[in-house]
Amino acid sequence: MALDAGADDYVVKPFGMEELLARIRAALRRTASAEPVPAFVSSDLDIDFERRRVIVDGRPTKLTPKEFELLRHLVANQGKPLEHRRLLQAIWGPDYGNETEYLRVFINQLRKKIEPDPANPKYIHTDPWIGYRFEPVVPSTAKAKKK
Repeated sequence: MALDAGADDYVVKPFGMEELLARIRAALRRTASAEPVPAFVSSDLDIDFERRRVIVDGRPTKLTPKEFELLRHLVANQGKPLEHRRLLQAIWGPDYGNETEYLRVFINQLRKKIEPDPANPKYIHTDPWIGYRFEPVVPSTAKAKKK
Protein backbone atom coordinates (compact mmCIF):
# COMPACT_ATOMS: atom_id res chain seq x y z
CA MET A 1 0.00 0.00 0.00
CA ALA A 2 2.86 2.39 0.80
CA LEU A 3 4.44 1.84 -2.61
CA ASP A 4 1.09 2.36 -4.35
CA ALA A 5 0.62 5.55 -2.33
CA GLY A 6 3.86 6.98 -3.78
CA ALA A 7 6.66 5.76 -1.53
CA ASP A 8 9.89 4.82 -3.29
CA ASP A 9 10.85 2.25 -0.67
CA TYR A 10 10.09 1.12 2.86
CA VAL A 11 11.70 -0.93 5.59
CA VAL A 12 9.86 -3.42 7.76
CA LYS A 13 10.74 -3.52 11.45
CA PRO A 14 12.96 -4.83 12.84
CA PHE A 15 15.68 -3.68 10.50
CA GLY A 16 19.44 -3.34 10.73
CA MET A 17 21.19 0.01 10.58
CA GLU A 18 23.39 -1.18 7.70
CA GLU A 19 20.30 -2.02 5.62
CA LEU A 20 18.73 1.35 6.37
CA LEU A 21 21.91 3.23 5.41
CA ALA A 22 22.28 1.16 2.22
CA ARG A 23 18.69 1.97 1.23
CA ILE A 24 19.28 5.68 1.90
CA ARG A 25 22.43 5.63 -0.25
CA ALA A 26 20.54 3.85 -3.05
CA ALA A 27 17.71 6.40 -2.88
CA LEU A 28 20.21 9.26 -3.02
CA ARG A 29 21.86 7.72 -6.08
CA ARG A 30 18.50 7.42 -7.83
CA THR A 31 17.39 10.96 -7.05
CA ALA A 32 20.70 12.80 -7.32
CA SER A 33 19.93 15.03 -10.28
CA ALA A 34 23.15 16.72 -11.17
CA GLU A 35 22.56 20.18 -12.57
CA PRO A 36 23.84 20.43 -16.11
CA VAL A 37 27.33 21.88 -16.21
CA PRO A 38 27.84 24.33 -19.08
CA ALA A 39 30.42 23.39 -21.68
CA PHE A 40 33.95 24.57 -21.02
CA VAL A 41 35.81 26.06 -23.97
CA SER A 42 39.36 27.39 -24.07
CA SER A 43 42.06 27.70 -26.70
CA ASP A 44 43.23 24.11 -26.21
CA LEU A 45 40.49 22.36 -24.21
CA ASP A 46 36.80 21.87 -25.04
CA ILE A 47 34.54 19.88 -22.72
CA ASP A 48 30.95 19.12 -23.68
CA PHE A 49 29.35 17.55 -20.62
CA GLU A 50 26.04 16.71 -22.27
CA ARG A 51 27.71 14.73 -25.05
CA ARG A 52 30.51 13.49 -22.77
CA ARG A 53 33.14 14.74 -25.22
CA VAL A 54 36.58 16.12 -24.44
CA ILE A 55 38.67 17.72 -27.17
CA VAL A 56 42.33 18.50 -26.41
CA ASP A 57 44.20 20.53 -29.04
CA GLY A 58 41.56 19.62 -31.62
CA ARG A 59 41.78 15.86 -30.92
CA PRO A 60 39.07 13.81 -29.18
CA THR A 61 40.30 12.42 -25.87
CA LYS A 62 38.76 9.40 -24.17
CA LEU A 63 38.19 9.56 -20.43
CA THR A 64 37.05 6.76 -18.16
CA PRO A 65 33.66 7.32 -16.47
CA LYS A 66 35.38 8.17 -13.15
CA GLU A 67 37.82 10.56 -14.85
CA PHE A 68 34.92 12.26 -16.61
CA GLU A 69 32.89 12.63 -13.40
CA LEU A 70 35.92 13.97 -11.57
CA LEU A 71 36.51 16.52 -14.33
CA ARG A 72 32.82 17.46 -14.37
CA HIS A 73 32.85 18.03 -10.61
CA LEU A 74 36.02 20.12 -10.77
CA VAL A 75 34.73 22.27 -13.65
CA ALA A 76 31.31 22.71 -12.00
CA ASN A 77 33.16 24.20 -9.02
CA GLN A 78 35.90 25.97 -10.97
CA GLY A 79 37.99 28.41 -9.06
CA LYS A 80 37.08 26.79 -5.72
CA PRO A 81 39.42 24.47 -3.85
CA LEU A 82 37.64 21.15 -3.32
CA GLU A 83 38.70 19.10 -0.33
CA HIS A 84 39.93 15.54 -0.83
CA ARG A 85 37.05 14.10 1.21
CA ARG A 86 34.42 16.07 -0.72
CA LEU A 87 35.80 14.93 -4.08
CA LEU A 88 36.09 11.31 -3.00
CA GLN A 89 32.52 11.24 -1.69
CA ALA A 90 31.14 13.04 -4.75
CA ILE A 91 32.81 10.65 -7.21
CA TRP A 92 33.15 7.33 -5.34
CA GLY A 93 30.27 7.65 -2.88
CA PRO A 94 29.58 8.45 0.76
CA ASP A 95 31.61 5.51 2.09
CA TYR A 96 34.83 7.08 0.79
CA GLY A 97 36.78 9.97 2.23
CA ASN A 98 40.18 8.78 3.38
CA GLU A 99 41.33 7.10 0.16
CA THR A 100 43.34 10.09 -1.09
CA GLU A 101 45.57 7.77 -3.13
CA TYR A 102 42.58 7.05 -5.43
CA LEU A 103 42.26 10.76 -6.01
CA ARG A 104 45.98 11.26 -6.67
CA VAL A 105 45.98 8.49 -9.26
CA PHE A 106 42.91 9.79 -11.09
CA ILE A 107 44.08 13.41 -11.01
CA ASN A 108 47.43 12.26 -12.42
CA GLN A 109 45.68 10.32 -15.21
CA LEU A 110 43.39 13.27 -15.95
CA ARG A 111 46.32 15.68 -16.12
CA LYS A 112 48.13 13.39 -18.57
CA LYS A 113 45.07 13.43 -20.80
CA ILE A 114 44.04 17.12 -20.73
CA GLU A 115 47.05 19.20 -19.67
CA PRO A 116 49.57 20.48 -22.24
CA ASP A 117 52.32 19.85 -19.65
CA PRO A 118 51.10 17.54 -16.85
CA ALA A 119 54.17 18.39 -14.71
CA ASN A 120 53.12 22.07 -14.75
CA PRO A 121 49.32 21.94 -14.76
CA LYS A 122 47.42 24.70 -16.48
CA TYR A 123 43.90 23.68 -15.39
CA ILE A 124 43.94 21.22 -12.48
CA HIS A 125 45.88 22.69 -9.57
CA THR A 126 46.82 21.11 -6.26
CA ASP A 127 46.04 23.01 -3.10
CA PRO A 128 48.45 21.32 -0.67
CA TRP A 129 46.81 19.63 2.33
CA ILE A 130 43.38 20.72 1.03
CA GLY A 131 42.55 19.18 -2.34
CA TYR A 132 42.30 20.21 -5.97
CA ARG A 133 40.99 23.16 -7.95
CA PHE A 134 40.08 23.62 -11.62
CA GLU A 135 41.30 27.04 -12.64
CA PRO A 136 40.29 28.28 -16.08
CA VAL A 137 43.10 30.08 -17.85
CA VAL A 138 42.57 33.82 -17.97
CA PRO A 139 43.74 35.32 -21.28
CA SER A 140 46.64 37.74 -20.87
CA THR A 141 44.46 40.64 -22.16
CA ALA A 142 41.95 40.03 -19.35
CA LYS A 143 44.79 39.99 -16.77
CA ALA A 144 46.03 43.34 -18.07
CA LYS A 145 42.52 44.85 -17.70
CA LYS A 146 42.30 43.72 -14.06
CA LYS A 147 45.38 45.72 -13.10
